[in-house]
Amino acid sequence: MASAAQVAVFSQAHFNWAQSDAARGEYRMTGTSLDADAELVERCLSGHETAWEDLVRAQTRRVYSICYRFTSSDSEAQDLTQEVFLRVFKNLKSFRAGEGSFTVWLSRLTRNLLIDHYRRTRLDRVTDSIEDQAPMLEEKTAMMSRTDGMLAGREASELLQRALQKLSPELRETVILRDLEELEYREVAQVLNVPEGTVKSRLNRGRAELARVLKRQNIRL
Repeated sequence: MASAAQVAVFSQAHFNWAQSDAARGEYRMTGTSLDADAELVERCLSGHETAWEDLVRAQTRRVYSICYRFTSSDSEAQDLTQEVFLRVFKNLKSFRAGEGSFTVWLSRLTRNLLIDHYRRTRLDRVTDSIEDQAPMLEEKTAMMSRTDGMLAGREASELLQRALQKLSPELRETVILRDLEELEYREVAQVLNVPEGTVKSRLNRGRAELARVLKRQNIRL
């Protein structure tokens, strides 16, 4: 397995091609199979010469995309992605292929690091109560198959990114994982450690709030 010092080197090497697409909102993660992920992890743990670099190459886009979507800052996203891979390096032995996919394990680890980041920096990004103030638009937003599909082009993606920052963290992370990272409901539930029903509820509320924010900006759905 690679040394800890190599973690930063390998992950930084892939930012050049990862961040440009992810920051513009043009990235779509297709994911690898459970077997391929498990095999790659085994190669890492066995000390295969190129396995760690392969793992970082395969997962950098996903991790950077989640961090960028959540922070809306390229520099923060890069730093947090580095931290994620350091945690992966330290905790990879805890991954159990039979207990779920590597994608879910990695997404949960990334999400936990983002929570720690918020606690450390004490950022106040929580919006006012949606139940009290937001008009519910589920009927309209239920027709949206993917959030990025509402808008097109770089300018529209930037508007979407700013709108995401208006959501409370719990709604934002649900929208990011389901609509942007395209995880299944059950996978989002595993990452967030909540029931699927809670995921669907948060997703409806998040989409409704997002629609309200975009409507304020005169963006038509």
